[in-house]
Amino acid sequence: MENYIVSARKYRPSTFESVVGQRALTTTLKNAIATHKLAHAYLFCGPRGVGKTTCARIFAKTINCLSLTADGEACNACESCVAFNEQRSYNIHELDAASNNSVDDIRQLVEQVRIPPQIGKYKVYIIDEVHMLSASAFNAFLKTLEEPPRHAVFILATTEKHKILPTILSRCQIYDFNRISVEDTVEHLMYVASKENITAEPEALNVIAMKADGGMRDALSIFDQVVSFTGGNITYKSVIDNLNVLDYEYYFRLTDYFLENKVSEALLLFNDVLNKGFDGTHFITGLSSHFRDLLVGKDPVTLPLLEVGASIRQRYQEQAQKCPLPFLYRAMKLSNDCDLSFRTSKNKRLLVELTLIQIAQLTTEEDDVSHGRRPKQALKPVFTQPAAAQQTQLRLICRNRLFNQPLPLHLCPSKPLHHPTKYRQIRLQLPDLRLPKRGRYRSSKCRISEFRLRILSERKKSRKIRFG
Repeated sequence: MENYIVSARKYRPSTFESVVGQRALTTTLKNAIATHKLAHAYLFCGPRGVGKTTCARIFAKTINCLSLTADGEACNACESCVAFNEQRSYNIHELDAASNNSVDDIRQLVEQVRIPPQIGKYKVYIIDEVHMLSASAFNAFLKTLEEPPRHAVFILATTEKHKILPTILSRCQIYDFNRISVEDTVEHLMYVASKENITAEPEALNVIAMKADGGMRDALSIFDQVVSFTGGNITYKSVIDNLNVLDYEYYFRLTDYFLENKVSEALLLFNDVLNKGFDGTHFITGLSSHFRDLLVGKDPVTLPLLEVGASIRQRYQEQAQKCPLPFLYRAMKLSNDCDLSFRTSKNKRLLVELTLIQIAQLTTEEDDVSHGRRPKQALKPVFTQPAAAQQTQLRLICRNRLFNQPLPLHLCPSKPLHHPTKYRQIRLQLPDLRLPKRGRYRSSKCRISEFRLRILSERKKSRKIRFG
């Protein structure tokens, strides 16, 4: 039986040109090699599966190549390149810091650094997952990292740069690797599929790329899994079934129900999603992303931010034209709030259903506002008070404008006050105010003729009354 090699290893880049999604970094490294301006220590940091270790190996092979090509790539034909490709090169050493993180391991590495290379110019030490080194191991490595021999080059790789000591960071050239875009991932998957004689729909590869979340290694692993499931014919339906991905169609239908204020259909669709094995977190997260994509697809300027296939992009543009901007803003806010509260909720299904009902009510409120009417209240009072008890209760607060002190007032309305704007007469009995004997006011008693009254009603309106 022939030995099977996974796609992530079989199609691993061997030159800077074949690295996917890191054009700026590879160009910088190639220029450094061409101008012979090599640093003694590099730090490659970024998410998993974006090419940190791959670029470190290519860089190590290229600087030891005996005959570089015209574009600055390794020739893959000289003795040094052949030894590297056959994994028997003595100039390139890889150390896994996750399992070799003690002081003794670093001391052993420091002893090896002194030995010059037999073939080539440099001895390259690639330390993967360098953030796993202990603090004592970092301290033992500081002096060698700062002043290594002329023939030594260190390449550190990590996914968690914040865990590395600042003294280590200051001694390295730092290269931040980006997540690989969906477009670049799909293009590379199509290349692999053509090499393997596999037919694949672009929409299916797009789902794989989005599932990988910017990691090429993850994308190739998912690709191999789907190939085993489909037998070499990758379709959109087979991918969403195998990867347990919620289809776009559910969200498009749900948005149509929202626009038509069909609450019952929206709740039934959510029940169908739960019956298929999806949880509420997956559903509400996808709904938030769907509203975001609709908002992005509404403006041609932001359309490049929509990372979906051509046919799905067209559907987003069509549905986005039906959705008012205020609806998208508020719907996205409601779904995001539901996502934040989902983990702490005791009744998770009810939380999602309430969110769906609130989103469905948004279109009705938008119609009322567009026609100049106030939005209807979602909840009306169940019990009504008798007409005699519906009289507005007023509370008058009178403050002395001189000392800002509350004064007692006796309110004697001539008629019942049904509304604060419909009173007829108010008779106020004002007390005498005793002023200090010394100071600006010399009289012992005075009648304050100007007050400020605040009327608090059930409508919470303020009204000023002046008495002179």
